[in-house]
Amino acid sequence: MSSAELIRLFVVCLLPPATVRAAETSPAGLPPPPEFAASKRLFDSWKAPVPPRRLVGNIHYVGAIGISSFLITTPAGHILLDTGFDETVPLIQRGVEQLGFKVGDIKFILGSHAHADHTGGHAAMQRLTGAQIVSSAADAQLLARGGADDYSPYPKELMSYPPAKADRIVREGEAISLGGVTLTAHLTPGHTRGATTWTMDVSDAATTRRVVFFSSISIVPSTSLVLRPAYPGIVDDYRATLAKLKALPCDIWFSPLGGQFAMMEKLARLERGEQPSPFVDPAGWQKLLAAAEQDFLRQLELEARR
Repeated sequence: MSSAELIRLFVVCLLPPATVRAAETSPAGLPPPPEFAASKRLFDSWKAPVPPRRLVGNIHYVGAIGISSFLITTPAGHILLDTGFDETVPLIQRGVEQLGFKVGDIKFILGSHAHADHTGGHAAMQRLTGAQIVSSAADAQLLARGGADDYSPYPKELMSYPPAKADRIVREGEAISLGGVTLTAHLTPGHTRGATTWTMDVSDAATTRRVVFFSSISIVPSTSLVLRPAYPGIVDDYRATLAKLKALPCDIWFSPLGGQFAMMEKLARLERGEQPSPFVDPAGWQKLLAAAEQDFLRQLELEARR
């Protein structure tokens, strides 16, 4: 598959199932809940393999085509951020090994947010590695229940996954350090109650870059913010999260969805020898946040009209 074809697939993967039914709306004026068949097709499309790659410095991509997993390597062992779906764990394992690393050297397993497509593989990956699972308190509760009672309107059959127990709970500003690498946790609730954005520094061509692995700030179709919300306090959490993300220093940013940070397009530019690294994209980060804030405010306005 060519880079152009992969990019097109990423774009399709980013579209919520309700997008193809945009003409339909719920009585509240919101998109209808994602349907099972369409959601399953979407999730399945995210599971296709893609070659693992070094992105920048000691940060490597070992995920599937639509769902990101990042391997951060150090002399003392490695850190894995997000494990994808339960069934994509073997793909991640192969990716780690193809890059010349040992999956057994993974010491910490982190998560962006505790949904099936990002932490569904935590239990299986921990069995493979013996690594410690690190989570925020709210996402640790969701992990322990296997995602069963998340507020997401996606079909519950698709959102459940093998339960996993967090070995370590991180609070705002706490850090995970290994082999000279430090990742700092920033609690950014909204997409889940315990969504966590991680930051670190990386060396790129003798320059220190500030890296943001953001959790997610999208609003799943049919989620209500004001009218009988399944997640009380979601509006305040989204406001605080947007403010916190806008204040983070950022040179390079990554997301739980490869297409969201234009991974394949940036890799193609990297292969052409572009300097500085195409992953240096502070303007893209601000554009993402601006678009997310507009979506949030638009939905608040829509619900206020009722």
